[in-house]
Amino acid sequence: MDNSTLNSSVTDQNYTSEGNAELTFLHFTVAAAIAIVLCLIGIVGNSIVFWYLCFKIKRNKYTIYIINLSVADFIYLLFTIIVLMIHINTLSSPHPDFEGKDSLLKFLEILSKSAQYSGMFILTAISLERCLSVLYPFWYQCNRPQNLSIIICAVLWLIGCSESLIDNLVCSEEAFMAQTRECTPVQIIIFGISIVICLPIMVISSFTLLIKIKRTFREQYPHKLYIIIIVAVFVFVISVIPINCLWFLMYFKFLQSSMGTLGLYFASVYCLALNGTIDPYIYFIVGKKWKQKTSHSIQDVLERAFKTEDDENDSKSNGTSNTSNTSSQTNLASTF
Repeated sequence: MDNSTLNSSVTDQNYTSEGNAELTFLHFTVAAAIAIVLCLIGIVGNSIVFWYLCFKIKRNKYTIYIINLSVADFIYLLFTIIVLMIHINTLSSPHPDFEGKDSLLKFLEILSKSAQYSGMFILTAISLERCLSVLYPFWYQCNRPQNLSIIICAVLWLIGCSESLIDNLVCSEEAFMAQTRECTPVQIIIFGISIVICLPIMVISSFTLLIKIKRTFREQYPHKLYIIIIVAVFVFVISVIPINCLWFLMYFKFLQSSMGTLGLYFASVYCLALNGTIDPYIYFIVGKKWKQKTSHSIQDVLERAFKTEDDENDSKSNGTSNTSNTSSQTNLASTF
């Protein structure tokens, strides 16, 4: 559902009666305030991750995905706050409507959904790529292009923005409520992309990584990136997928009441905000060494969280070369 549909629902409830308007304003403001706080926490976390991965930590093929995922989460959370503040103004202001309000809401909806869809695609891509690196390590190392992560992220952003544009321009408020011939296939395709394509890829990839962890756990502790992907996918599945299913049911008139619409909107906001907020804190928790009582810098935590086999091999090779150089210098000194 777009924000103009919510705005109509809120406005209708606002002017039913004075007492009902005050009650609606109170409930909406409290719910919106909680969502705004949650979004602010997520904005802080994603900003920190973006800063360190871009400017403080050496990038690898997976941190490119994480940077783009943080940007997508940041955009969604930021525009969600703006939309909620506009709706609070609708309920509280003596002049709830202002010039260009509907156009602004539509613009914000397009941007936020672009970030939402792109984030889903990026999480799917990183899950699939990590799964392929586990199943076919030799083929993966030999055939993977160096700039593949950048190319994939650019393509996924383009697809996400295109999907959002089609969703918002074809399925307007009236088209969504009337189930027009143009809107129905768009809703089915969007639902199919998330449930039929992205969800199975993420789930199968996560189970593959779980099996890998189980097999290698006794020999060595699994890479933290495995755990990050599994937890991030789990959070996405339990928070986003049920909401997508509910909106799909609502489109086909299984959910019809205006109060249900408003409640479902906030359920969507909370779940999507939670999904975008929790990701950076997953990185912090997984990357920290809990057995050590000493404090850790954010940079060290994130470096441990996203270290790959290539990074470890580079460290070992550098250590070996340094050791051999030291030995050569020692032997040369003893000779003279």
